[in-house]
Amino acid sequence: MKDSTPAEKSVEQNSPEAPPHFGLIYAALMAAMLVASLDQTIVSTALPTIVGELNGVNHMAWVTTAYILAATIAMPVYGRLGDLIGRKVMFLGGLGVFLAGSVIAGAAQSMTVLIIGRAVQGLGGGGLMINSQAIIADLIPPRQRAKYMAPIGAVFGLSSVAGPLLGGWFTDSIGWRWAFWVNLPVAALAIGIGAFALRLPRRIAAVAFDYRGFTLLAAAVTCTVLVAEWGGTDYAWSDPVILGMAAGGAVAWVLFFLSQRSAAEPIIPLWLFRSRIFNIATPMGFVIAIGMFAFIGYLPTYLQMVYGVSATQSGLLLIPMVAGIMATAIPTGHLMSKTGRYKIYTILGTAIVGVAALLLSTLDVNSSLVLVSGYVFLLGCGVGFSMQPLVLAVQNDFPASDVGTATSANNFFREIGATLGTAGVGAVFTHRLTDQLHDRLTADAAGAVGNTLSLTPELVHSLPEKTQDAVILAYQHALIPVFRYLLPVFVIGLGLAFLLPEKPLADDNGPEPDETPGRPEGTGPDDDAEVKTLRGN
Repeated sequence: MKDSTPAEKSVEQNSPEAPPHFGLIYAALMAAMLVASLDQTIVSTALPTIVGELNGVNHMAWVTTAYILAATIAMPVYGRLGDLIGRKVMFLGGLGVFLAGSVIAGAAQSMTVLIIGRAVQGLGGGGLMINSQAIIADLIPPRQRAKYMAPIGAVFGLSSVAGPLLGGWFTDSIGWRWAFWVNLPVAALAIGIGAFALRLPRRIAAVAFDYRGFTLLAAAVTCTVLVAEWGGTDYAWSDPVILGMAAGGAVAWVLFFLSQRSAAEPIIPLWLFRSRIFNIATPMGFVIAIGMFAFIGYLPTYLQMVYGVSATQSGLLLIPMVAGIMATAIPTGHLMSKTGRYKIYTILGTAIVGVAALLLSTLDVNSSLVLVSGYVFLLGCGVGFSMQPLVLAVQNDFPASDVGTATSANNFFREIGATLGTAGVGAVFTHRLTDQLHDRLTADAAGAVGNTLSLTPELVHSLPEKTQDAVILAYQHALIPVFRYLLPVFVIGLGLAFLLPEKPLADDNGPEPDETPGRPEGTGPDDDAEVKTLRGN
């Protein structure tokens, strides 16, 4: 075989499929995404120790809520600004903000400072999750991108399970502050790699940031997330606080989308919604997210209540889900790269998630843990088939100049949908549990059990055997049927999967800006401001 000439080698080394130092860059992007997604859940098992040490039980929920809230608000902003001024600066900036938040949270001596640190972390973490996906899109064309996007789904699944386990291990061994200190070397290494190895176009333009839109978006997301987090727990659903925030959120959403019509550089451009692929893939994404997070959110406690396993063991029992995600996501990515097709995997994935939900809804107190693990593995297979193909389908329908905006909007609405869906599952479950306990317990036993919101595995397993059995049955009959109630949601998702247009994955990074689906002619980033593209940023 003839040796390649220097010119041919140069072409090979700089091909879209394997850009220079891509392996190193890819590892840094995955590490950044891992720490950002881990920090959504890593403090959950450490919270009892944290609030005891910092004397802040009344503000415990904000340690988690502050991160999720800030990350959700930041997502579309990072995506849009990445398209306008360059993704490298936004990625490094997000890492810097996340690093600063980790330092603040790790050094916190009060709950107020800890919550501030978590909010700062979230502002950076939202950007890491979006820009990592968008940077891959900048470097790799859609068809070859499929095999690199697939492991991202596994990262999200892994972090959902590993976060609570790591948080518990740090708390029990070297201290809860290491849940934040561990981010420092990872983020610093990613900054170093990004600064020296990442080569992306940098757009220099006078960007008119949409402050009005950002304020309205922040208000809408805050009201939505707090209604989901507080409704049925801190406040009754009929409480004026919840009703007021729900009304305020609805008004803020309407005003936000109205403001996007006239904004010079809208955060979520309305032309995104003229893409049929975006309009179908986005609701499909939060259907899958509802399935994933509803089960992750409630199965561990169910396993602790019904089977008497420890918190750590209940987390380990979700590992089959991660295995299922990896077992399907990685082969699916390679098959999409080979064939250029993605629709069949979204159909398979949504159908499998629905089947897994149906099977999980048949569990009873006598079901073996092996059977539970099998159903959880099947759920992971469904998520692995469908999650990343949906993101890739959206990216494939937009040019590189808009891929950050499209990716962030898709992730943003999926996050909102999952938050509301999980809150809905929690509301139905809590209502059913209250009724079940009322029907199964005597007045004396009910007094010993207390409020459903304060029901813990430790309390249940310390009760007299007869009362304990009644509570376990109540828990089982309250939660498991709720999984069946999700089936219509998955049926809708399956219907959408069949309607999803099949646009073959491109071998390049898409059309020119003015060819963006639904983008009004003459609104490309080069039309409203002088833009210079610089290599070597």
